[in-house]
Amino acid sequence: MKSKLIILTVALLTLSSATQAGQTLTLQQCIDTALMHNRIIQQRDLARKAKEIEYQQARMNLLPDLNASAGQNFTLGRSLTADNTYKSVNSSRTYFNVSSELLLFDGLKMKYDIEAKKADMKASEADLEKIKSDIKLNVTVAFMQVMLYRENLDLAKSQVEATKQKVEQKQALVREGKVAEGELLELKAQLAKEEFSVIQASNNLKLALLDLAQIVELDNFESLDVIVPAELINNEPVLLSAEEVYRSALQNRPEIRGAEYRLQSSRKNVDIAKSAYFPTLGFGAQMGSGYYYLENFPGNEAFGKQMRDNLSTVLGFSLRVPVFNRFSTKNRVSASRLAVESSMLDLENTKLELQKTVQQAYQNALAAKARFDAAQKSLQSSQEAFRYAELKYEAGKASVYELYQAKNSLVQVKSELTQSKYEYVLRVKALELLK
Repeated sequence: MKSKLIILTVALLTLSSATQAGQTLTLQQCIDTALMHNRIIQQRDLARKAKEIEYQQARMNLLPDLNASAGQNFTLGRSLTADNTYKSVNSSRTYFNVSSELLLFDGLKMKYDIEAKKADMKASEADLEKIKSDIKLNVTVAFMQVMLYRENLDLAKSQVEATKQKVEQKQALVREGKVAEGELLELKAQLAKEEFSVIQASNNLKLALLDLAQIVELDNFESLDVIVPAELINNEPVLLSAEEVYRSALQNRPEIRGAEYRLQSSRKNVDIAKSAYFPTLGFGAQMGSGYYYLENFPGNEAFGKQMRDNLSTVLGFSLRVPVFNRFSTKNRVSASRLAVESSMLDLENTKLELQKTVQQAYQNALAAKARFDAAQKSLQSSQEAFRYAELKYEAGKASVYELYQAKNSLVQVKSELTQSKYEYVLRVKALELLK
């Protein structure tokens, strides 16, 4: 246990120092950091611990109690003597008592209460898992957004470098008098547009990193960067069917388990209310002794002797039979049954909402896949169109405007392909997280 704790502490310190130093983080590291820092998770965990304490207390209620008491009384004036007569004399009395009670039968109320508290504890655990699942999805979305904008920035920079090379080539031709200076000016105008696109892409990346840092709850977002998981981008994700995801979600999703546990708790509360119809039987034991002292009375016996002589033990059973309680038990049972019906409706609503969420996520994934496939086909056509325009321009059969119109179209298609690729991966990942 100590070794595990040491390993965990070292891992957390390593992660913290790496983040502060600006080291790039993987998707799993971002998720782990968010789960560790998120205050909503901490609040839910506290609620879970409170429910666990309630469950443990319900189990401990089966044990008998044990109480000890002591007292010292002083009587000024008439006091009772040992021969059962009163005299005008001051007296004092010291007593000690130990008692214990055990509930033998209460209509199984404590048994049902233990089961209800256990279901409440399990529901609280499911709530905690639901929050964690939502945070995982939020981190994944923010992480993918960073990857998208970073790739857009790389694309924009590559376009700038290619245009700069053409500007240098065109400047040499202008100096030699082979081309008009107007073509060079058009190239420089195109370069300025592309450099502006780089600035926009850089700003978008910074905002995405800020969003990710806020979700992960890291202070210094400017030094934050992410490691692109190659298996997530290079391999085309497998799109699961909506029916498969929904069947798995019904068994594994924490919101379904939480609603089922709350239904169990509601049913046990009906049994708890019904237990008030039954009599309760208890067993009690008590042992005590005392010391009695009369002022100026020569016959006072010693403290130890009186404690031994006055020692007494009492054992007894108590039976309580409910006869009439103003219909409070009947009304509690009726209210508990209404709570069961409400819990059943909550469970059905949770299943319905989950089904809608799965269907919507599946349709979004299908649409993203169709867009990704279309973007791949469009890329081939745009590349061929740009290659053809470049050949025409080099042969003097096309203007610079026509060349960069084809280039802009190619850049836009590449950007759309990047966006559609990341959107498709994200949609499939979101669908997988619903399982």
